[in-house]
Amino acid sequence: MKYAIIIPDGAADMPLQALDGKTPFEIAQKPHIDSISQAGRQGTVATTPPGYSAGSDVCSMSLLGYDPNQYHPGRAPLEAAAMGLDIVPGDWVFRCNLITVLNQNIVDHSAGHISPKEGRKLIEDFAKFSAEQGLADGLTFYPGVSYRNIMVDRSGRSYEELNATPPHDVPGEPMKKHLPKGGPHAQRINDLITASQAFFENHEINITRKEIGESPATHVWLWGHGTPQPIESFQNRFGPQGAMITAVDLLAGIAALIGWDRLDVPNITGYHDTDYAAKGRYACDALDGYDIVCVHVEAPDEASHQADAATKLASIEAIDTHVVGPVLNKLKSFEDGWRVLLLPDHYTCVETRKHDPTPPPFCIAGTGVKGHLRKKFTEKNADASDLHVEFGHELMEFFLKSGL
Repeated sequence: MKYAIIIPDGAADMPLQALDGKTPFEIAQKPHIDSISQAGRQGTVATTPPGYSAGSDVCSMSLLGYDPNQYHPGRAPLEAAAMGLDIVPGDWVFRCNLITVLNQNIVDHSAGHISPKEGRKLIEDFAKFSAEQGLADGLTFYPGVSYRNIMVDRSGRSYEELNATPPHDVPGEPMKKHLPKGGPHAQRINDLITASQAFFENHEINITRKEIGESPATHVWLWGHGTPQPIESFQNRFGPQGAMITAVDLLAGIAALIGWDRLDVPNITGYHDTDYAAKGRYACDALDGYDIVCVHVEAPDEASHQADAATKLASIEAIDTHVVGPVLNKLKSFEDGWRVLLLPDHYTCVETRKHDPTPPPFCIAGTGVKGHLRKKFTEKNADASDLHVEFGHELMEFFLKSGL
């Protein structure tokens, strides 16, 4: 039996004025995705448990079969695992975004999708500066990709009581309203954020970015903190041996922790400039050697955060053409049986530029899956079905074993 999971990150949405009151899924030309829902089943799944924010860390862990209440260590430790950092329980790991703040408001969680080269230089220079200023006692900064970076505190300090807000959750809102708070070390984190403003203001990279009309990186923003903890492997829990295709360290980190291989695919990014076709080709090849292959595509989520309905729509169509179509054809070549699961991990709403905890739609087709609704894949049709998974982590067992 072969299995494929395709995650168009944040592709679910509410009806949009820009699309005449329709959602991107309703407008998109997506014959391969629709064939899954029409031949199989579609429904909704609550990937965001009560008490959690609707982030890819929580939602992707949930849809891959792991209850965040039991296994979630924080977003940053997951990304640190993808980077291969030496992190042990008791170390506290933070996501360290480069963001843009204008007129005291957070306007961009990604500093204008800053390039990896620019982001690395800014973080490396800020790490040196913070050490010189005595702000980095026990702290280490690790450059990631673009605006996504990691900071680790190995001093023994605990941030258990700290509350920190994801910057993509508060676009356009006052920075001061959302500064980290709670516990004995919040001021240390806020001092770093404040220091970054002064340091970045006259940095050569930001001077150039402003001159050519690009958003400067005005601050570091620390959030997603946690300390690592053991996670049972996917193979032990469910049986199949898996692999992940993603351009995002967060999903790669989850894969590493559950014992999946991350497949190195050239020319893929977290944006619409990614090589969709390469993801599809590598997924097809990987199905020959793995029991289950997951393809994660970040582009719809990033387009939503930029309030770009046209790019979100285009990304869904590209996923259908270059990923879903080839993967379906490959799966159908396996005589011992196959199944495919397609679902956004969460809603990301173009009009608010935020994630939303509304249970996203999913569809399943393949061996032993009997169709019921036989309608195109949309949020509305999924809501109208009779299949609603209340606990997101239970969807995986349903996908792997139901009806067999």
